[in-house]
Order: sequence, then structure tokens, then C-alpha cells
Amino acid sequence: MEQTAGLEINLFAQPLPSMKELHALSRAVNSNESNRAKFAQQVEAERGKTSAEANLAVGIGLFMLGKHSEAVEKLHKAKDCLEKFTYLAYALRRRKRYGEAVDCLQRAIDFGAEPLNVNLEKAATYREGRDLDAAARELDACKNFENVSAEYHYQLGRLQETLGEYDKAVQNYKTVLELAPDHHRALFHLAYRHDLSGYESTAIDYYKQAIACAPAYVSALLNLAVLYEDRGEFEKACHCVDKVLECHPNHPRALLFKKDVDSSKTMYYDEEREKKRSRKNQILETPISDFELSVRSRNCLRKMNIRTLGDLLNITEAELLSYKNFGETSLREIKAILDSKGLRLGMALEDKSLAAGDLAGPSSPEDQGLMNKPVDDLQLSVRARKCLQKLNIHSVGELTRTTDAELLGCKNFGVTSLNEIKKALSGLGLSLRNLE
Repeated sequence: MEQTAGLEINLFAQPLPSMKELHALSRAVNSNESNRAKFAQQVEAERGKTSAEANLAVGIGLFMLGKHSEAVEKLHKAKDCLEKFTYLAYALRRRKRYGEAVDCLQRAIDFGAEPLNVNLEKAATYREGRDLDAAARELDACKNFENVSAEYHYQLGRLQETLGEYDKAVQNYKTVLELAPDHHRALFHLAYRHDLSGYESTAIDYYKQAIACAPAYVSALLNLAVLYEDRGEFEKACHCVDKVLECHPNHPRALLFKKDVDSSKTMYYDEEREKKRSRKNQILETPISDFELSVRSRNCLRKMNIRTLGDLLNITEAELLSYKNFGETSLREIKAILDSKGLRLGMALEDKSLAAGDLAGPSSPEDQGLMNKPVDDLQLSVRARKCLQKLNIHSVGELTRTTDAELLGCKNFGVTSLNEIKKALSGLGLSLRNLE
């Protein structure tokens, strides 16, 4: 495998390995945690050397390890050459110092860099810096390489994707594959675009091709795992996550996803129970305004912030009658409405299984505003939002009245989504309902 062979390349030998060999070494270093640890030891052993040649090699090594600030510092002390300005540009771009990165790329031409490669790297730098007009100008200068250079079409596709021209981007990614069938980055972006557009089967096919070209392609493997899990193919999802963990045993997202997939394999989904829950929630969320009430009753309930039938289940007769201007006549009206639905005042205080079960009632207008906050404001992932929609949970208040078990009972809702919701609520000083 290229990932293993790449480690045989000695970054610290003289002369310095070629640019092609350096790219192979970078892929090998980051293909698994073991390779990365070994390479980090080699770099650390060379860091004390102060010659221009040593600074160049160590700077490149630090970049490969993701230590971009330290790489910039070392590379500035290296001798001027193609490798210095190329890797200095890469490191500066990662530090979001886009103007300096472009200057370094221009300097690389003086040391033999291919003008096409420089223009394409400039386009990528401008795009990442959100100077899209400049990126377009760089790509216009490369038009002679249309249907010749796979990298030209890849960078053009990336720019079009950033501009929202998704159909054009897809066409360019397909052109990339005609010119270079193993271009794993183009395969990944083709898969991702089809994934976002809802073409799951096509996305899966492209993701599979991407991981065949680059076996340790973490993002492709995890995205593929999500698609398999959504389709209920849990064994395939586990296989994808296991492949990530084989190379990166401590990958935090993969570890969390592994727990999520494992819980999905044993998850029980009672469809009939969910239908009943949905019907019950629809009744409890019926607005009071849907019923014919006297003006006095309506005004009193509005001032007490009672908006739905579910709200009435959390208040007793005595509490209603204690409110100013609320009398026996209004009480009878309310009880008649509830009787027609098989409900009664204070019912939720006795029956904790109701959707509105343990609503304690916010103690202040500020608390009420927080509880009425839409769950969309929590900026949850697509999967978490979909599950909340299935459970008819639309506000923060409704979410806090839900238990871990109720959320995990929703199809495709796992530990990852649960932890995400708990973290969002924790940020507001709230939590899910805990059954003692």
C-alpha cells in the first residue's frame, strides 16, 4: 500500500526528496496514528538542528503534522527554494494568511514551479479566503487546460460549488474522473453533493469509490456510515466506522459514532406507539382559541399564559378559581371542553406519562420566553432536528419535558444526537426530564 511505502521516504536525507515523494510521505504519515507517532518522533529528533537545510526539512515535517504556526517559523529560516515557498504557502493558507500565501506561490515560480500548478494553488487560496473573483481570474488563466488537466476541473468545480452552482460543479467533478478515475477528492465531493441532494444510492456508490482509492479516507468513511445507518444497514455502518478506528483508534467522532451505531442495532421502534403518541400530542397542542369560550374566560386564560389544552392539564380547579375574575361559569366552560376530549384539569400533575406531564410552569416572563424558544434556534444537526420533528417537539420547553429514553426510542436517534441535544440544553442552563 502507498501509505506504508511512503514512510520509507527519508525527509531528512540529502538531497531533499522530490515534491512527488513529499506528497506521498504526507499521505503515509496521516494514514494512521502509528505512522504519525513514528514520524513525529523523527521530526522532534531533528528540531534542535539550526542549518538552513534542517529548518527546511523540519518545517515541511511540522506542516505534515498539522503544526502550521511552527512550520511557518521554521520555513522562514530555510534556504530559498521551490519546496520552501510551496510548503510555506500551504502553511500560511492554513493559518488564514492568504495574501502571504499567494506571494509565496508566486515566488515558487522563480525556482521552477509549474505555472499551471501555481495558478491552481492560487485559485484554491483565493477561494478559501473568500476572494472568489480573484479565484475565477486565476482559473480563467488556465482555460487552455480544459479537458486536459484533472486538477483544473477539480478547482473549477470547487469554486462553482462555493458559488452555489452545484450542477456545474458536478459536471466538472465528472470530467475530473474521466481524466483521472482515482481522483479521490473529486469522488468525495461528487458523493457529498449527491448526499445533500437526497440521491443516497448514488452518493453511496461515489463514497465507496473514494475509499477504494484512499483506504484511510476518514470523512468519506464516516459519511458513508451515516448513510448506511439511515438505511438501517447497521452492519455496513459499523464496518465503515471500524475501518476508521483501525487506523485512528482515538478518533473522537468515530468513537462516538460507534456507540451511536451499536445502540441503533438494538433499538426498538414501536410504530403503533409512536402513532398514538403523535395523536395524543396533537390533541394536547390544540389551541384554546379553537373553542368557543366567553370573552371573560378567554381573557383570563390568556393572562395566565394558558394557550393549549395541554396547559390546562397542569393547573387545578383551585388555581383557576383563585385568579381574579375567573368564576364558576368560566370553570364549567373549561371543564366541558376537557370532558369532550376525555381530559380533566390537573390531570398532568397526576399522570407523568402525558406529553405535557411534568411541566412545572416557568416562574417569570424570561423563563417563559426561554421555554417557548423554537428548537430550531438550538442549531442541531439534521438528524437530531428530524427526530424532534417526528416526536412533535417544537419548543425548548417541550424538549425539557422529554426523557433520554423517549428520544432514543425515535428511529435513527442515537447517542450522538442525544449528547448533542444535552449539550445544547446545558448551554441554556436546562436539561432533559429525569425520571427518579
